[in-house]
Amino acid sequence: MNFNKVTEQHLESLKKIVGEVNVFAQMDKREMYGSDETEDFCFPPEVVVLPEDVKEVSAIMKLAYENRLPVTPMGARTGLSGGALSVFGGVGLSVERLNKIVKIDEDNLQVIVQPGVITQVLQEACQEKGLYYAPDPASRGTCFVGGNLAENSGGPRAVKYGVTKDFVLNLEVVLPNGEIIKTGANTLKNSTGYNLTQLMVGSEGTLGIITQATLKLLPYPKHNLLMLIPFNSAFKACEAVSAIFKAGITPSAMEFMERDAIIWTIDFLKDSKLKIGDETQAQLLVEVDGNDTEVLFKDCEVIAEVVEKYGAGEIQFAESQAQKDALWYLRRRVGEAVKSNSIYKEEDTVVPRFELANLLKGVKEIGNKYGFTSVCYGHAGDGNLHINIIKGDLSETAWNEELPKGIREIFELTVSLGGTLSGEHGIGYVQKEYMDIAFTSAELALMKSIKQVFDERGILNPGKMFV
Repeated sequence: MNFNKVTEQHLESLKKIVGEVNVFAQMDKREMYGSDETEDFCFPPEVVVLPEDVKEVSAIMKLAYENRLPVTPMGARTGLSGGALSVFGGVGLSVERLNKIVKIDEDNLQVIVQPGVITQVLQEACQEKGLYYAPDPASRGTCFVGGNLAENSGGPRAVKYGVTKDFVLNLEVVLPNGEIIKTGANTLKNSTGYNLTQLMVGSEGTLGIITQATLKLLPYPKHNLLMLIPFNSAFKACEAVSAIFKAGITPSAMEFMERDAIIWTIDFLKDSKLKIGDETQAQLLVEVDGNDTEVLFKDCEVIAEVVEKYGAGEIQFAESQAQKDALWYLRRRVGEAVKSNSIYKEEDTVVPRFELANLLKGVKEIGNKYGFTSVCYGHAGDGNLHINIIKGDLSETAWNEELPKGIREIFELTVSLGGTLSGEHGIGYVQKEYMDIAFTSAELALMKSIKQVFDERGILNPGKMFV
C-alpha cells in the first residue's frame, strides 16, 4: 500500500488539533500502543494521538486523508485478533479520552455512550438505575465499548440476550475523509434506507471511527441461579448443550471448560478452594435468570434431568453471591491462565450448537495429526468454541510452517459443520489468510468494494480482514 510517513510537520499539525500533551512520539509510548492481547505481536505506530471529541477525531482524519497517512483506531487494546495493531505504522488514534456516558434514558431504556467507556462501568451505571446492558465479554473490566462495537463482541450472556449488534440503535461515525455521519435513529424500529448501523458494527475499524453510540437497554433481571455441572466426557458435555435447549430451556449463560482449562486456571489463580474431581473431563457453567425464582428452580430441575442422561456428575449450586462471583471469576480468567502457561494461538470458532461435540472431536483429531495439544473452552450455548493451540514441545519449524496447515483444517472443519471463522474476536490481522474458507471470491470482492466506497485511499486500519 502506498502510504506516506509521519513527518515533523504532521506532528505539529496533530499537536494543534489535540494539544501537545496528547501526542506521543517517544518509542516507549509507541511500543505500549503497538500491542494488544494477540499473541506477542508489536507494531508501534509512528505517533499516538488522543483526541477528546468528535471534532478532533474528524480533524485528525482529514489530515490523514489529505496526506495519505494510515490510521489505526485503538481502544483498550484487549483484542485477540490483532485488530488494533498498526501494521503500517502511521497514526495510532486512541479513543480513551472519549469516555463519557452521555445520557441514560430511563424513559426509553436507552443509553448514549462514547467509545472509551469501559464495558463494566457502563453495565454498573445502568444497573444502578435498574437497567441491563447484557453484552458481557470476559474482559469487561478493561475493554471499551468502542472495541465491543468494532468486533461485535458477545460473551456468556449472548446465548439469551444477543451480541453487541443486537443492542445498537444508532452510531455517530467519523469517515476516513473526516466527514461525520449518523448511521440510524434512536428508535427501536427503522426501515429507512440501508442499515449502515449494522454494517458498521463488526467492521473492525476499517470503515469509520465510532465516536458515539445509542444502545438499547433492558430491565435488570431480579434473580439468577448458577449451576456447575461436571462430566466425565468433554464430548458428552458438548452433546448435552443442544439437549438443554431442546427441552425448552434458554439459559442466560452456558459456558464450557475442558479439564486442562480448569486446572490451569485454578493453578494460575492459586486458589485452593476451587476443586475439580479426578474423573471430571469438562464442566458446564449454566446460569438461568428472570424475575420469578420458582420458575428458575423448575428450569434447573429440567436441566438436571437432561444432563443426567449425558453422564453428568454431582451438580454444584452456587448458594451465595460470593460463590457465584468465584465461579465467574474463574471462567473469565481462563484465557489469561492459558496465555501465562505457554506460547499459544487462539482460534475463535463457532458452529450451530448441535455440532459442538463434532467440532471438539475434529479439533482433537487434527491436533493428533499435526502434533499439537489444545485447550478448549467457550460459550457453549452459542456453539462458540475458543481453541487454544499450545506450542509446548513443537519445534519452531513445526510451529511456523506446519501449524498453519492444521489451523486451516480446523477452519475447514468448522465451515463444513455450518460454522464460520470467528464468533466474537473478529478477523483482524491474524485470521485474514483464512477468509477464503468462509467466503467465495464473489463475496470477498463485494466486501472489498464496500471498503473502497467508505475508504477510497485505504488509510483506515489497513492490513486487516483481507489479504
